[in-house]
Amino acid sequence: MNDAVVPRIVRCPGCGGRSVYSPVNPNRPFCSERCRGADFGAWASEAYRVARAPVDGVDDEADVSGEAGDRDAAT
Repeated sequence: MNDAVVPRIVRCPGCGGRSVYSPVNPNRPFCSERCRGADFGAWASEAYRVARAPVDGVDDEADVSGEAGDRDAAT
């Protein structure tokens, strides 16, 4: 009986090319260190964001810039 394991081939999320999904590939699921690094850079620069449900009465942009506090002080 042949016990050889056929490696699983998946699509690289970075470039769409073929990538070996196994412990042999340290960059999995990416095909290369370049694709892995490009994806990491996109997350680090906030090009990707995790969606969340909006909270009533809270404006994320105003909270970050401090504008909400300025409006309250003016009224």
